[in-house]
Amino acid sequence: MTVLNDDDRRKYSRVGFATEIKIVLKTKDQVTLDGNSEDLSRKGIFVNTDKRFAPGTLCSVKIYLTGGIEKIELLIEGTIVRETDTGIGIVFNSMDVDTYSHLKNIVYYNRVDDPD
Repeated sequence: MTVLNDDDRRKYSRVGFATEIKIVLKTKDQVTLDGNSEDLSRKGIFVNTDKRFAPGTLCSVKIYLTGGIEKIELLIEGTIVRETDTGIGIVFNSMDVDTYSHLKNIVYYNRVDDPD
């Protein structure tokens, strides 16, 4: 499923999560860019970068998890769905089961509970 509009209603909780990101754009020139995540959900990520690419561009996202004994890399297929002055929003299209499990745990353990 690809969403290409500016509707900001979310079905998935986003959490602030800053880590190193590498994006490989699936264009005829196969452009690679580096950035840092700003927030993350089980369905997408916002990456701070000075590069801009058109919504609808397919890409692979590599998220680097550090802080443990070993460095973990999550590889996710996605589509750029928006661009802003500070970066790009990417919706996740597919990932393996282990990556989804890591992603689900990241979102769960980094959420801020509602005080109500």
